[in-house]
Amino acid sequence: MTNEIVLFPGHIHYNPEYLVARNMLYRALSLRAAWHQQTLTIAGRPVKTPRLTAWYGDPEAVYRYSGVTVKPLPWLPELRTLAQQLSEELGFEFNSVLLNWYRDENDSVAWHADDEPELGKEPLIASISLGEERLFRLKPKDKRDKRRYDINLESGSLLVMSGELQSYWLHSVPKSKYPCGGRINLTFRKIVSSGSR
Repeated sequence: MTNEIVLFPGHIHYNPEYLVARNMLYRALSLRAAWHQQTLTIAGRPVKTPRLTAWYGDPEAVYRYSGVTVKPLPWLPELRTLAQQLSEELGFEFNSVLLNWYRDENDSVAWHADDEPELGKEPLIASISLGEERLFRLKPKDKRDKRRYDINLESGSLLVMSGELQSYWLHSVPKSKYPCGGRINLTFRKIVSSGSR
């Protein structure tokens, strides 16, 4: 069952039961992915991310964000299979995936939009969650707009962001108020070349 949230002019589709083999995939990625802690430039200062990351994809899928340029590692077989499956189901070709590992309740990601030029004008981003359930928050970029949306992302769930969502909305995964185990998030994307923007 898929739920749709219309955040004009963007859309979110959420399927809480997308992936069956979620526990096995969580274990495999926690052991096999090339995890590291990224240092980003935020407000002109170097800041270590409060989570671990890994970037996989086609060779041309070079990603630039927050002062960092990331070259993709070759696809792990299970990630390539998921990318192909999602591409067929959503009618959109994914060429890369960003992995985030929230190791415990203290790991998080601050308010942001996935609006880098490399993602194109109206990026479609497919996000799969594995492990502990965590809160996903949304708010408009316009500070006068007080709307807020919270979604508890369950293990095995799929959340798809599309349309102009990244142009008008911010999202975050805050620290948890309660002790919790790890969560791995897979965000499948398409990096576009400068000639196709």
